[in-house]
Amino acid sequence: MTTVSYFIPSINCGNCKRKIETNLGLMQGIQSVNVEVAAKKAVITFEAPATEETVKAFLARINYPVREEPIPAGGSSCCG
Repeated sequence: MTTVSYFIPSINCGNCKRKIETNLGLMQGIQSVNVEVAAKKAVITFEAPATEETVKAFLARINYPVREEPIPAGGSSCCG
């Protein structure tokens, strides 16, 4: 099993949290998803067939792309 932590600047509210946790939780291989709204962070535990690449691609597809570096305040939109 692999656990990753991603910075997702478009996380802004409880609805964002619910959308990510619910949708990503349906993906094969996902064991757990915990979104921290204040930190704009998602901690995801997964195993095969999920991979880091498929998790990132799925997040982008539901309008929550992973960012390597924080973006300036006001630069994201809520609820993708």
